[in-house]
Amino acid sequence: MAGEPQVHTVEAANGGAGGMPADLVPEAATVRPAIDQDYIADLYRQLLSALGEDPDRDGLKDTPRRVARWWSEFLEHDPGRTDTLFTHERASADGEELVIVSGIVVASLCEHHLLPMTLDVTAAYCPAGQVLGLSKIVRIAQAHGHRLQLQERIVNGIAEDLAKVTGAADVAVVARGEHACMSMRGVRASGAVSTSAVTRGRFSLDHPMGQLFRGVALKGVDQ
Repeated sequence: MAGEPQVHTVEAANGGAGGMPADLVPEAATVRPAIDQDYIADLYRQLLSALGEDPDRDGLKDTPRRVARWWSEFLEHDPGRTDTLFTHERASADGEELVIVSGIVVASLCEHHLLPMTLDVTAAYCPAGQVLGLSKIVRIAQAHGHRLQLQERIVNGIAEDLAKVTGAADVAVVARGEHACMSMRGVRASGAVSTSAVTRGRFSLDHPMGQLFRGVALKGVDQ
């Protein structure tokens, strides 16, 4: 799962993507109550005591405040602009185009057990007159990880935002990853990988676009 995100711009005819900045509309910020770090730290002190630990001993005395600060960083994450679009002139009137970004690492917390999950996300869309700045696809994906989540909700949220920002009817997202709630508790299935996917429009399974996308998103996986 490690590595930089990979970008694949595919055309059925020769040519490449290009363009100039389009008018930008500021993204509406998600309204979330500010995290009370003092209150969270006090709760963690109580938790440590309830677990039979001494929250004032060396090694733990600063832990409640560090964890409270992390919760603030995690939940108050600012993804920055995610709607930077560029006008796009196709090099050829024939054929179809798609943009695929793979290798996006999304770290989140399972809302059922508050344990981490790490996902490898691949997202794609067919440009509809404009192309989205490539880093914005990564920002959209990672923003969905900064809350208590489910893998299925992350995939659907990324697809929804990608379609909304680009205006594209054809989008696809796949996420594959490991969940600590399976590896550290219960069945303790270390190494088990969960895969979730959503496809829309021409990325449906019976279309060549879907076949190409799956070839990139599930490379190395027995399909």
